Amino acid sequence: MKINTLLTPLSVDELYFTKKNVVVIDVLRATTTIVTALKNGAKEIIPVSSVEFAMTVSGNSFKGHTLLGGERNTLKIEGFALGNSPLEYIREIVEGKSIVLFTTNGSKAIVKAKYATNLIIASFLNANAIKEKMLENNEDWEILCSGNNGKFSYEDSVCAGMIISQILDSKEDIFLDDSSKTCKIIFDKHKKKLSKMLAETEHGQKLIESGFKEDLNFASQQNIFEIVPFYQTGVIKTTAK
Repeated sequence: MKINTLLTPLSVDELYFTKKNVVVIDVLRATTTIVTALKNGAKEIIPVSSVEFAMTVSGNSFKGHTLLGGERNTLKIEGFALGNSPLEYIREIVEGKSIVLFTTNGSKAIVKAKYATNLIIASFLNANAIKEKMLENNEDWEILCSGNNGKFSYEDSVCAGMIISQILDSKEDIFLDDSSKTCKIIFDKHKKKLSKMLAETEHGQKLIESGFKEDLNFASQQNIFEIVPFYQTGVIKTTAK
């Protein structure tokens, strides 16, 4: 089993992911929000790569059963029902709903990897369940870090390192590329203080300045949800571990 980690989506084009197994990570905050929404009963998440497409998709959906969610520069988009804070996606709001989601980094990364054979969504919240799914599949995997406006994202790499570390604890004969080895090293450095790590990152600092400090505390929780969100034919749904 080989694990290759992409530190930013800009390093490859969308056809690169054809027939590959892919894990997408955007800790702050898209994948954390997706995992939370599905855990709280959302029917499905429809990730989109532009605000305009989000409006089109929601306009063609059943009114009352679809919510627009997402952010631009950390803040909720005007006219959207929800932003990108996982704390907004409570059961009372999202249960049974389809959520059209646009975010600056995460939804774009998911859409870019749409040609993957298996495409699953990871965060610190469900890292163990993702590890189990990867081991069950027992094939090579790509881990795609969503990055921060096309640049390296420290927190996504730490999360990748957590998943890699858990896999190494469970299975021998794992081949890691250099990026994967680096991710494991930085996870090992921060594994006992993830909340502090998030608060010190570039994106974490921006979220704190925008009033979202509690999102960082929530996103830093490890393995609290045993679900595996998977993307297929344009939507993300969930399956038990």
